[in-house]
Amino acid sequence: MNVRVAVVGAGLIGRRHADAIAVTKGVTLASVVDPSPTGSQVAEVHGSQHYCALDEMIRKDRPDCVILATPNHLHVEMVIECVAAKLPTLVEKPLATDLDGAERIVAVGKAAAIPLLTGHHRRHNPLIARAKAYIEDGGLGRITAVQATTWLCKPDDYFDMDWRRKKGAGPVYINLIHDIDMLRHLCGEVISVHAMESSAIRNNEVEDTAVILLKFASGALCTVNLSDTVVAPWSWELTARENPMYPATSEACYMIGGTHGSMSLPNLAVWTNQDQRSWSEPISATKLLFDFEDPLVRQVRQFAAVVRGDEEPLVSAEEGLRNQQVIEAVKTSAATGQTVALN
Repeated sequence: MNVRVAVVGAGLIGRRHADAIAVTKGVTLASVVDPSPTGSQVAEVHGSQHYCALDEMIRKDRPDCVILATPNHLHVEMVIECVAAKLPTLVEKPLATDLDGAERIVAVGKAAAIPLLTGHHRRHNPLIARAKAYIEDGGLGRITAVQATTWLCKPDDYFDMDWRRKKGAGPVYINLIHDIDMLRHLCGEVISVHAMESSAIRNNEVEDTAVILLKFASGALCTVNLSDTVVAPWSWELTARENPMYPATSEACYMIGGTHGSMSLPNLAVWTNQDQRSWSEPISATKLLFDFEDPLVRQVRQFAAVVRGDEEPLVSAEEGLRNQQVIEAVKTSAATGQTVALN
């Protein structure tokens, strides 16, 4: 079955989805939905139909599924429209602008039994699959401590758009949610959060730096250091080679420590003692092998398999909701100074 996908939203991520569909076997870009001239241009490049509105596309050229890459505040309304048309939908992160909206999306999908997925594409990266398999096979022993760094430098003109200086547009919502998804995927559920934020560099309404403590259900503890004011190579964007717009470095941004070894990502270096586990024994590193393929292409392929009924979603809407719950806990903790527990 060839799966016809409509991409709704022709911004940066929407265009990348369209490009991924173009090189994925068994998948066709049916249409691009966006009222802007860019929408028409993207559709023309890929030889697909162009529509200005979601309801028009559904009425005139119903696809097999939808990738929703519109601004966050439109997600809830558009998901409800897609579910009413019985269209499986992949929603870009975050699911909604607040937890109520995210919970509504999940509830609507469950009630209609329509697959809803969240666009946390990093889970589709082959190196993450390799790391998860190694951890689940017990290669690191029991995970006890984790460190994650997301240090970026967003240029001054990034903030020329007024909304990027307002609440909800800082690195916690924009960047950290991807890291939270990775940490949950590899280390388990987060049960408590304690966070601090600062806007001391730019003095905008939104934060520019945050330091976060996470506790996992396993008892493992994690420190996350996040800033979009730091010139540094230690972020997923600058280490994973997923997106060609970012200059690649050979550094790592995650470190996962266990009782039998430790792992750094995304370089997949595993450190172990050959014989006795001891700080006075020789320690050596092994680089785990993995295949490289664009995670967005793998995400499209998996979405098509879900539409065909061959697979369950790798990142369901429920997973997107759980990530958003952690992010909301970060914001609540930073605002109150209190540790926030999650169910």
